[in-house]
Formats: sequence, structure tokens, C-alpha cells
Amino acid sequence: MTATTTPGALDPADVRTRVDDVLGRFLDEQEHTSSLPEMALFTEVLRRMLDGGKRIRPLLCVTGWQAVREQAPPETVMHVAASLELFHAFALIHDDIMDRSATRRGQPSAHRVLAARHAHRPDADLLGVNAAILLGDLAFGWSYELLHEPILPAQQMLVVWPLLNALRAETLIGQYLDLRASRTHQHPDPDTAWRIVRYKTAKYTFERPLQLGAVLAGATPHQLRTLSAYALPLGEAFQLRDDLLGVFGDPARTGKSTLDDLREGKHTMLCALALERADGEQAKTLRALIGDPDLDTDGADRIRTILVATGARDAVEEAVKERAQRALRALDGTLLQPGADILLRQIATTASSRDS
Repeated sequence: MTATTTPGALDPADVRTRVDDVLGRFLDEQEHTSSLPEMALFTEVLRRMLDGGKRIRPLLCVTGWQAVREQAPPETVMHVAASLELFHAFALIHDDIMDRSATRRGQPSAHRVLAARHAHRPDADLLGVNAAILLGDLAFGWSYELLHEPILPAQQMLVVWPLLNALRAETLIGQYLDLRASRTHQHPDPDTAWRIVRYKTAKYTFERPLQLGAVLAGATPHQLRTLSAYALPLGEAFQLRDDLLGVFGDPARTGKSTLDDLREGKHTMLCALALERADGEQAKTLRALIGDPDLDTDGADRIRTILVATGARDAVEEAVKERAQRALRALDGTLLQPGADILLRQIATTASSRDS
């Protein structure tokens, strides 16, 4: 996701460069100080996972800082922002294993890369999965270690640590809800779909990163409430857009097959609404095809036809617009710093209308 630079606003490209520099130096240090020759393989695959990411969580963390203070964010903020990206790498590596996804951002997922490195073995696939679990665990641990590289004052640690713990717990519970709901043919449950959206994306990707940067800058309770009022509906819009792209998007743009979510049987609002609105024959077709690991392109086209015919696609598009507008209204009349306000508005527009 990109945003244009406006005078007075943060430069997203500069933020990404600084965060990438922190990550690069950290991984270099881990590789060069380790006595284990295998560390080079792990850092190589982890760099591949980090390459090409949107860096939206670090960007929002830094924007949270500048929403409260006009000064350029110090290096400590960049380290906290970069730690979010390492945690995200952990989450993606494990998510691809759970979803049995062979690609990520148009490239082989971590467990497929690691399997290919051991292609001479009869158990290469299993070894790739197990090695990727370990790589994800390593990224999780390093996300903590990166926080300790700068010396955060004790007062800042007291406010940062509860937010980080909440972010991690909410993300893992959101993943559990997603796994529990996938590949089931129960009655559609929009309430569960909304809970998954809130915990897997709205809080994890938008609210908590913004809050982390803001508390580092000494945010007031009112400023934190404003950021939450902006972040939660925008996070929902972002995930709803992602769900649409997962079924109707262009794989050349998204780097993701339009079959994966349907084969996995993801409990998205898109599918929940379609099942809720479908007639008997349509519902029978959806239940037979969604969650089929062998779903082919013809079957996916049949699902898409029903998603359009029931009005589910249009309803989700409207929900994206409504939540993006709600996020923008939350910024009206607030006392956030002007540069951050500009960027937050740009992010809201881009996140809700993206095609990748």
C-alpha cells in the first residue's frame, strides 16, 4: 500500500527506508554473531519473507508518534516499528503453513522454500514445514529482542509492554477463530466473521500499531480514543477489501491465487452474506464448493457467480466504503498534528480502494 507525499505530512517512503535499515542491520548482526552455520539459511529465508511487504504496521506506528508530536521520530520508535514487522513475518510464516499456501506475495512461501532446499530428501515437504515453524518461532523471539536494542525509558516500557502483549494475544486468538471457522458448512455466522476481521486485522494491523507510536510520544487518553475510532473501522474496511481481492482480484497484482481462500473455506463476510442470502440451490452449491481443497477454476467461477447474484459482493463493497468514511469522520475536529492527519486520511483512501 502506498501513499503520496503531501507537504507537512510524513514521507512513507522515508519511514519504510528507516525501518528496512533497522531490520537489515539487525539480521546482519544475528547472522554474523552466530556460531551456527545454519543461521545463514534462516536469515536468508526471513529476508525473503520481509522483502516486498507494505510495512503498513511500522508506518502506522510512526504515524501514531507524529500524531502526538511534531518532531521527527527518534530511533527508538523505528525499533518498535521494525519489531512489528518481525512479528508479522512470524504470523505470515505460520499462517501459510496452516492455510497450506504455496505462495506469498507472488513468491514461494517459507515452508516451500525450505522444502526446496532439501529436495533430495524423501521427507522434504515435512522438513520444510517443520523448519518454517522454527523460523517463525525465531522471528517471534527476535521481535522481542529488537525492542531491547534501544534503551527505552522505564516509563515508556510500562505503557508499551501491555499494548504489545495485547496485540500478540489478539492476533493469535483471531487466527484461532479463523481456523475454527474455516472448512465448516455450518449456518453462516456474520458475527464470527466480524470478530475475525476485528482481531486478525483491525486491531493487529491498525489500532495497536497506531497506539504504540502514540504512547511512545506521550499521547493523552483522548488522542488514543481518536486513533482507535479511526483505526478499527478502517481495519475492517482493509480486511473486507482483502477478502474481495482474494476472490475477485488479479493474481498478477495481489501475488495471491484467487482459489486459496475458497479452497480453505475462509469464513469471510463475503461468503457469510452469500450463504445468508442464497436460495436453496445456491446454498447447496456454495456448501459443496467452498472449502473443497481440490476446487478448480470452473468451481471458483460458479462461486463468484453466486456471490454476485446474491448481492454479497455489492454489500461488502458498500461496507468497505461506509467504514472508510467512518474512519475519516473520526479525524474531523481532532487535535492530532496536521502532518499525521494528512497521512492518516491518505492511508484511509488507499487502504479501502487498493487492488493489491
